Amino acid sequence: MVPSSPRALFLLLLILACPEPRASQNCLSKQQLLSAIRQLQQLLKGQETRFAEGIRHMKSRLAALQNSVSRVAPDALPVSCPALNTPADGRKFGSKYLVDHEVHFTCNPGFRLVGPSSVVCLPNGTWTGEQPHCRDVDECVGLQPVCPQGTTCINTGGSFQCVSPECPEGSGNVSYVKTSPFQCERNPCPMDSRPCRHLPKTISFHYLSLPSNLKTPITLFRMATASAPGRAGPNSLRFGIVGGNSRGHFVMQRSDRQTGELILVQTLEGPQTLEVDVDMSEYLDRSFQANHVSKVTIFVSPYDF
Repeated sequence: MVPSSPRALFLLLLILACPEPRASQNCLSKQQLLSAIRQLQQLLKGQETRFAEGIRHMKSRLAALQNSVSRVAPDALPVSCPALNTPADGRKFGSKYLVDHEVHFTCNPGFRLVGPSSVVCLPNGTWTGEQPHCRDVDECVGLQPVCPQGTTCINTGGSFQCVSPECPEGSGNVSYVKTSPFQCERNPCPMDSRPCRHLPKTISFHYLSLPSNLKTPITLFRMATASAPGRAGPNSLRFGIVGGNSRGHFVMQRSDRQTGELILVQTLEGPQTLEVDVDMSEYLDRSFQANHVSKVTIFVSPYDF
């Protein structure tokens, strides 16, 4: 009987093939050998068919398992962190917000960064730090002076200005004296000089720093009168714009009995510098008493911050 195991049959064929002529008495005949080979071929063909069927069955089961897993637990979306904004007056480097990605921040000249200069997205969907912002550097409070002697430093958005307000030059019998770095007062007028008494009794200087594109209308400056102790104050005030280069960007209106307000009514875009002279005239029983002028200089920053 010929063995049915492919391995055993193959070994038997190797043994009985008898390549040596002298061992031919113990070898299979040609017919027996061919029959054994055919049997082995049929056996291998059957094994191949069963193996292919097994592979197909395994593929089918794997496909069914894959579909089942996809339906029950769909692929989770990659973890990401909230979007970060570019800070006003600064820059942001990095636009990917997935886990382990970094975002870096810097500020424009004249501003300093408040908060972390870089953050990393964590696996829990949060950043390692808060969103930073840029803050104006106040050059006027540094240890080293930034303005020449005799001038005053005014901080502006992203920069600074050095100012030195001066009193008007005297003419005739009218003269002014500086009573503080930002105020001049008229010297007493002769009794018979009506024109002198109609010139500003005081001239004050004010400096404002504004961002670009400020929402309007907005009150920028207030003027008010104050009576000296023991003296009756004016019972009527009039306010108005009497000079400057404001070009209709402002209006002056009364807010109460003793106060007037300078209101910005048109949006300003920087950088630019505007000047507006505001007048407050005092009346007592409809009789003119004195007037005061506030010279307001406005530095408009190139930034919206």
